[in-house]
Amino acid sequence: MHILVIGAAGMVGRKLTDALVKAGEVGGKGIERLTLADIVAAGKPSFGGAVETIATDLSAPGAAAALVGKRPDLIFHLAAIVSGEAEADFEKGYRINLDGTRELLEAIRKESVKSPYKPRLVFTSSIAVFGAPFPEAIGDEYFSTPLTSYGTQKAIGELLLNDYSRKGFLDGVGIRLPTIVVRPGKPNAAASGFFSNILREPLVGQEAVLPVSRDVRHWFASPRAAVGFLLHAATMDTAALGWRRTITAPGLTATVGEEIEALRRAAGDKAVALIREEPNETIVRIVAGWPRNFDARRALALGFKAESSMDEIIRAHVEDELGGKIGG
Repeated sequence: MHILVIGAAGMVGRKLTDALVKAGEVGGKGIERLTLADIVAAGKPSFGGAVETIATDLSAPGAAAALVGKRPDLIFHLAAIVSGEAEADFEKGYRINLDGTRELLEAIRKESVKSPYKPRLVFTSSIAVFGAPFPEAIGDEYFSTPLTSYGTQKAIGELLLNDYSRKGFLDGVGIRLPTIVVRPGKPNAAASGFFSNILREPLVGQEAVLPVSRDVRHWFASPRAAVGFLLHAATMDTAALGWRRTITAPGLTATVGEEIEALRRAAGDKAVALIREEPNETIVRIVAGWPRNFDARRALALGFKAESSMDEIIRAHVEDELGGKIGG
């Protein structure tokens, strides 16, 4: 099996690559070749098969065709610019998040015309495809009315994935990822970044800024769960999806205050005291348009799994990123 990971240098891309290398197979098929693509070169893993790392812009002319011309059996499309950046830079958001996706789909279609070729394509969408007003819990039949450019770009990507799958050019699965916490590394430009920051930094004895009120509620899953979603999407029977090729991944709903109380249980009052509240009206406005809770029964019925408590999410971060130990 040849696997292409687009967005391989990002946090989820790195963790996915590590999981693929560790497993050595997907769905019972051995991995012989990995192609890791991103705007910057991804790190090269220690792997017994062939590994190629490519620095490329998916939206640039010919870039997608060059990747797809290698005819990977399985493609993970994780590449995007994050919500805050897409909102601040309108043109860049559409170029990367929409045009790049369309270039990839078109490259697959054109390759399939040459001779039989139908890869499995796993596309990461987002819960940002939904916009207010919201029901108490968003079900699988709820309509998409995004209130951000990022959400709009992802919603269009979902429609394209459906159509290209319907036409038989590819076998697509889309996953609307929850907000992923706790993200390792440094803060990024995502408007949702503070959800991780207020846990990650205090867990190692550093200050964190909270730009919204503690009653803000959101939908979460861990990086560990996100990788599990992707691997399950790569091997599932897509006949069960019908022509609704994108699912809302499972997760858990929690307020910022509940995050903080889970931090207190894990690391004590000293860690909580490191959170500094500084309201940011731009972030407050963006977050107000995001969904807060889901009824993800379709994903659960299809075999997707996530954490059931914020305590589990923090524990996964401590185990995976901090060597099992808390403290700066």
